[in-house]
Amino acid sequence: MTTQTIPEGVQAFHQRELDAGRFLLQCCGGCGRYVYYPREGCPHCGSTTLEWKSFSGVGTVHAVTTVRRKPADGGDLNVSLIELDEGVRLMSRVDNLAPDAVRIGQRVKARVRVKDGRGLVLFDAIDGATA
Repeated sequence: MTTQTIPEGVQAFHQRELDAGRFLLQCCGGCGRYVYYPREGCPHCGSTTLEWKSFSGVGTVHAVTTVRRKPADGGDLNVSLIELDEGVRLMSRVDNLAPDAVRIGQRVKARVRVKDGRGLVLFDAIDGATA
């Protein structure tokens, strides 16, 4: 019996990088645009020449809401739509402010928090700056 190696998919690679504390984006070799969430092909031009790259990690809060939770369940938290300077948007939260203090237009910086071996992208406000 032979063992066949199955190539790792883009989602698995992305999570493995997060688990190692690294947040990378794909950049299209066809049109030069960044892509997030990880994909096999560029949603802008259809090219399959996507390369993993480091990036600034800086962005702007595009939308935000506060999710109300009981203190026993961890208390309130914000859910934010962040637009990175590279042109992609993702859902996350701004972690270094009280949930009600997060504002649309606020400048933020990405970081990876690894807990129990799993990486998660969070953002921290940059000195209250707005775009």
